[in-house]
Amino acid sequence: MVEFKQKERYTYEDLVEIMKLLRSPGGCPWDAEQTHESILRNFQEETYEFCEAAQNGDLAGMVEELGDVLMQVVFHARIEEEKGNFTMEDVCHEICYKMVFRHPHVFGTAHCENSAEVLETWDQVKQVEKEQKSVTDTLNAVAKNLPALWRAEKIQKKAAKGGFRWDSVFGALDKLEEEVRELRAAVEAGRGQEEELGDLLLALCGVSYMLEIDPEAALHAACEKFIRRFDRMEQSAGGQALSAMTEAELVALWKAAKLAAN
Repeated sequence: MVEFKQKERYTYEDLVEIMKLLRSPGGCPWDAEQTHESILRNFQEETYEFCEAAQNGDLAGMVEELGDVLMQVVFHARIEEEKGNFTMEDVCHEICYKMVFRHPHVFGTAHCENSAEVLETWDQVKQVEKEQKSVTDTLNAVAKNLPALWRAEKIQKKAAKGGFRWDSVFGALDKLEEEVRELRAAVEAGRGQEEELGDLLLALCGVSYMLEIDPEAALHAACEKFIRRFDRMEQSAGGQALSAMTEAELVALWKAAKLAAN
């Protein structure tokens, strides 16, 4: 057992100390064995769980999930501190330095009238900070581990800022229809389906960007709607397995479910 004084109320410093003790000799064998790679999924899951709590307005859940996210941050920092590479204090310093540097309208002499100008300044300062000298540099800087729809939307947004964009959403819709035709041709030919499907999804994100709609949020909403309609189909089937029905019967049930309220 490690030496640790339990309290009625803990602080950030206590969290850092707890993580240190967990990975120390005499601590927790599981925690001591972990690497960045082994707990990356945990980090992602905790982040999404906080997002869900925030969207639901669950204050207690937000407190809990923010704590889980913070623990993951401290966990990763501790792994590197043990190697002598950096500490949690270094992490705090870097984010503070970045925030001051990227807000020259607050901490410097720049002037911004509104949020749009703030975002424009942020992008300009970030490009200087990251030494991004071309639009392609900004595209390559978009994290590859983002959900693919978000990554596609972000890449298209940055390309649009560089001048590569449709004049209206109808140009993006025409491109989407073109990609549908190319996917159909690939399916008929029996080759190139994955590439063409990827092009179609990218074009779809181009439409979402032009409409200023979050593609991830739109797809999540569509999934929820699909589940509601599928539930109506099963109820309408009266106990008969959907797998035993013909395609025509399934289409009829789906159309009936679609006509009902969402």
